[in-house]
Amino acid sequence: MLNLPSQKKRAPANRTLYLTQDEVDRLSFKNLVPAGKLQQADVVNKIIHSDIYNILDYLPDNFVDLMFIDPPYNLTKTFNTSAFNEMKNTEYENWIDSWLSKLIRLLKRNASVYICSDWNSSSAVFNTAEKYFKVRNRITWEREKGRGALKNWKNCHEDIWFCTLSDDYYFDVDAVKLKRKVIAPYKKDGEPKDWLIENQKGYRITYPSNIWTDISVPFWSMPENTVHPTQKPEKLLAKVILASSKPGDVVFDPFLGSGTTAVTAKKTGRLFCGVEKDLYYCCLAQKRLELAENNNSIQGYDGEVFWERNTLNERGKK
Repeated sequence: MLNLPSQKKRAPANRTLYLTQDEVDRLSFKNLVPAGKLQQADVVNKIIHSDIYNILDYLPDNFVDLMFIDPPYNLTKTFNTSAFNEMKNTEYENWIDSWLSKLIRLLKRNASVYICSDWNSSSAVFNTAEKYFKVRNRITWEREKGRGALKNWKNCHEDIWFCTLSDDYYFDVDAVKLKRKVIAPYKKDGEPKDWLIENQKGYRITYPSNIWTDISVPFWSMPENTVHPTQKPEKLLAKVILASSKPGDVVFDPFLGSGTTAVTAKKTGRLFCGVEKDLYYCCLAQKRLELAENNNSIQGYDGEVFWERNTLNERGKK
C-alpha cells in the first residue's frame, strides 16, 4: 500500500487536490510502465511512471514539438517519497548535462525547449543549455509567495530559459498577448487610441515581455492546487504552450510532478507525454486530467488573452 501524504483538517474553502487510497489504486492502472522500446503511438497522451534515467533509451526519436523541463532546483528538498540534495554548482551542472544531452534525440528539428531554474541554479542551466541549443531568451516570472529574510532580499522570482534546436522554430506572439489596465489613457479626437473600454474601465492589449508579473502560484483555495511542493501554475504553462506549439503538437515533460504540463496541454488542444517517478504524483496528474474533461478553464486566461493578476478568476469571469 502506498504511503499517502497526510491530509490535515482543511478550511471550508480549501480546494487542494488529494487522493484516497482507492483513487490511487484505480488511477495507477492508467500510468504507462515501459517494458521495452516505445513508439510514438505508445507514449502520446500518456503519463509514464519511471525515473527519467530508466526511460531515456526507450523513448522514440524525434516526436517532441515542445519540451518543458522543470527539474529539481539545486536545493535540498523532499518530494513525497524521494529527496533531492543540494550539491556544488559544478556538480549540479554535470547532473543537468547527464539527462539533457540524452533528451535532444527526442526533439523534432524545429522544436522549442523551456528549462526552469531559480536564481542560484540559473547559470548552471544556461551553461548547459547553450552547449546543445540556441538560447533565445531568459524569462523571469514573479513568484509572489516566499518567506522574508532578515539579512537578505526576499526571493520571489524564478527563471525559465527559452531555447530552440535551430533557427526554424514556431512562435505565435498573438496567442500570448496580455490585457492590462490603462493607467494613462491616450485619446485622439476624443476617442481611445490603442486601448478599449469594458465595464467602464480602460484596457490595452500588449505584447508579452520576458518579465511575467501576472502569475499566481497555486494556493489552497485554487482548484488546480495539489500537495506537490513545487507545482507550476497552469497559467504559466499556458503561455509557454500557446506561444511555442500548435494544436495537435506533442508537449513533453521529463519531470512531470503533479501534471501541470500535461493538464494544460490537454486544455489547450495539444498532445502530451510526461515522465514522473513518484506514483502518487502520477496519479494526481491522472486525476487532474480526468477533471479537465469537464472543465478546461485556466485561471487568468479567457481563451484569447492573458489578464493581469487578480483581474480574472477563471475563463469568462471577470
